[in-house]
Amino acid sequence: MNIEDLTIKQARELAALFGATQSSGESLGSHMVGKYVIARCYSAGVHAGEVVKAHNDEVILKNARRLWQWQAKDGVALSGLAQHGLKGGKVDTIVPEIYLTGVCELIPCSAAAKDSIHGA
Repeated sequence: MNIEDLTIKQARELAALFGATQSSGESLGSHMVGKYVIARCYSAGVHAGEVVKAHNDEVILKNARRLWQWQAKDGVALSGLAQHGLKGGKVDTIVPEIYLTGVCELIPCSAAAKDSIHGA
């Protein structure tokens, strides 16, 4: 078989054998655009804000705050914070926009959690 003579169908079948998938051009996190989230990064810490853009491990948040130290009202992890809000901690000033790399987790927040983070 000469690779130059492959039909498109045969090329797709070969690609499927090796685990290749078709890309729609959208990142897995793109459905988070417009949502208020907590973003956990490998080296930049934890941030909360509204997703402007998400692609792979890069995220742009607007009206964002860095959560330097936090305690959830209920629960012990960021999931509890995202659902129940902030009980205490150190939260930095709101910045109009921040570009984050190395984002390993995006957690949508409840309205109550958003209010408690922005009101801190």
